[in-house]
Amino acid sequence: MSVVEKAIRKLQEGKQAAAAEAPPSPRRTAPAASPESAPAIILDRGVLRSAGLLPPEEDMNALAHQYREIKHPLVARAIGRGVARLAKGHLIMIASAMTGEGKSFTALNLALSLAREKDIRVLLVDADVAKPQLSHVLGLSEMPGLLDALHDVDMDVETLIRTTDVPSLSFLPAGRSSPEEATELLASSRMARLGMTLGENAPERIVVFDSPPLLQTTESSALARVVGQIVVVVRAEWTPQPVLLDALKILEGHPSVSLVLNQSVHTATSSYYYHYGNGSDRTQRPQPGTV
Repeated sequence: MSVVEKAIRKLQEGKQAAAAEAPPSPRRTAPAASPESAPAIILDRGVLRSAGLLPPEEDMNALAHQYREIKHPLVARAIGRGVARLAKGHLIMIASAMTGEGKSFTALNLALSLAREKDIRVLLVDADVAKPQLSHVLGLSEMPGLLDALHDVDMDVETLIRTTDVPSLSFLPAGRSSPEEATELLASSRMARLGMTLGENAPERIVVFDSPPLLQTTESSALARVVGQIVVVVRAEWTPQPVLLDALKILEGHPSVSLVLNQSVHTATSSYYYHYGNGSDRTQRPQPGTV
């Protein structure tokens, strides 16, 4: 056997010995299912109604008609339908001065109404991170969401969005990161980029944020700087005028702030009414809801 042949055999024997001594390769496991691949959220009307997030069944048709009126100016400014398109108009924040005025009720019902629009997809975001009512009622309190995407710069927010059984409507939970960081996260440049990303990834998408109350947290004022439109829900005979004025003062300088007066009872019919408008331009229409 030549010297070369001996050297080749020695190398082969060394490789075989090393392979025998090496620990077994780690076993590959399938990745955990992501929210993106999870089953669609079922919007249980009975559960939502019990939680005060939907009106009584007999009022649904009337409410649907009224929300069509509410959404028209919002959609027009969001996509430039008949008017100039508003910068960041596709990002709509639903706010209130205090809790119990119907903010989450309005956010959900507006999102449901918007989802019926042709050529529009709607993303409802639970941004009330201190009290994530929507995430809780939908059973998603422990799922990653908005705060997780803000906390982890490498996380793709699109993978956290959950589809629903309502065509064209999806949902982003509040998330699981520490609420103590919420103000800084919502006020961060990451939040501004995330808002832009939500529109860039789906140009036909309108994003509805259920925000924290304006006077009870600081997160809402941070979120207000990110969105292009704000709807402030006011509960009739509940919110003192000075409280409302203090809340609106926080939003001074914002290009588009509208008001919805919720739970205003019309004496002639004893039905629920709301007032909707921008500035002094208000119309009167029915709407229940206090969450």
